[in-house]
Amino acid sequence: MNFPLLDTIALAAIPVILAITLHEAAHGYVARQFGDSTAWMLGRVTLNPLKHIDPIGTVAVPLGILLLSGGGFLFGWARPVPVNFGNLRHPKRDMLWVAAAGPAVNFAMALVWALVFGLASGGGVLASAGAMYMSLIGVGINVSLMVLNLLPILPLDGGRIAVSLLPHSLAVSFARTERFGFFIVIALLATGVLGVAMRPLVNGVTMLIELLTGVDLPASF
Repeated sequence: MNFPLLDTIALAAIPVILAITLHEAAHGYVARQFGDSTAWMLGRVTLNPLKHIDPIGTVAVPLGILLLSGGGFLFGWARPVPVNFGNLRHPKRDMLWVAAAGPAVNFAMALVWALVFGLASGGGVLASAGAMYMSLIGVGINVSLMVLNLLPILPLDGGRIAVSLLPHSLAVSFARTERFGFFIVIALLATGVLGVAMRPLVNGVTMLIELLTGVDLPASF
């Protein structure tokens, strides 16, 4: 699907902003349920995207990747929601649920966008190339964010989940790697290893979405 530049940006903006905003808000919401109100008090448990947008990670990087890849791949991030894990009622155990909340919301949104694609491609009120493109972007960005964040690298959500599940002594040792996590992710991205590692996982999640929704997504999306 080829659209003029401004149309492409407009169609991609809603699913990208929703994917990143709801991911972060989910962390704050679940943290509050388990005893930490830090994000709530700072006004970060909100659907207002302005509270979560990072000019580089939410705007510049996704826009650049969108234009360079033709919509075949998207990547971005928001301002991390502050969570004081020490305030959780059971810090090590509850960390798992707080960390998993973001990827879980991304998975739920990917399911919704897949259903939208099914409606848009099947005729009816939503039938249009624009709706199809927007929904495919919605599936793609949410699946990519989910898979990326579940990688067992700190400070990604998968790293937090690993800390929660590991025995205490191993968890303490693993937690010390967090200061190197950003550089590890950048190195994996720059060398192409990240894409190779994520692709089969993205494909697997996409197949699961097709199974759950009964919608056939384009193989090339």
